[in-house]
Amino acid sequence: MEVCYYISFFLFGLCLGSFYNVCGLRIPKGESVNKPRSHCPKCNHKLKWYELIPIISFIIQKGRCRECHTKLSWFYPFSELATGILFTVCYHSFGFSYDLIIALTLVSTFILVVVSDITYLLIPDRFIIIPSLIVIIVNFINKGYEYGLIQIAYGILSFTFMYLIMLLGNKLFKKESMGGADIKLMFLVGVTLDPFLTILVIFLASFIALPVSFFLLIKNKEHVIPFGPFIIASFLIVYFTKLDIKEIFTNILNFF
Repeated sequence: MEVCYYISFFLFGLCLGSFYNVCGLRIPKGESVNKPRSHCPKCNHKLKWYELIPIISFIIQKGRCRECHTKLSWFYPFSELATGILFTVCYHSFGFSYDLIIALTLVSTFILVVVSDITYLLIPDRFIIIPSLIVIIVNFINKGYEYGLIQIAYGILSFTFMYLIMLLGNKLFKKESMGGADIKLMFLVGVTLDPFLTILVIFLASFIALPVSFFLLIKNKEHVIPFGPFIIASFLIVYFTKLDIKEIFTNILNFF
């Protein structure tokens, strides 16, 4: 039975990952997510149901449109597979619980954010506001009024801390160093984690982004690099590995 649950969450994630691709590409442009039907961006060929099977359709069609044979982005099957894997990890980490609701909400949100931020360098407010409300409500229901208020305070602190980093970056680089959506994203991180782990997410995101940014800037000095995906990657590492920052610092101090 347990294996069935893992398979179900994986398949469910694959299907939703395909839908999240559509949402992430259309919502920032103000388009409907169900009209028009999914189509080839080059020739507008309306996709049949058998062309919409997550990953499988992409492989069978060899990554090309059936009509015009234009190459399709590998980002589509990658995000579908990532969603399926992350949904499975959510179930493995939290089982059937309130924490599972939060985890699935966060993963769903982050796929939407990555698709939108990489494609348009834009994260719509609804991608952050709605999941933040869901996390806050679940916190109140699951762990009580006091815990819920504390996490809201942590979210505000995270938002404020990121805002101050942006101001410092703007002053140092004499230009906009960070998008406003990245700051809002930290509120969602803050209402989920404690302040120590939130700070760890920020520094880990910067550490991961540094070599990537350096490589991209060498190729194109005018290239704008979205920071949202790095925040998300760092959050997922911290969130699912259940890092205990206090224990880490204690071990480091004991070592010396």
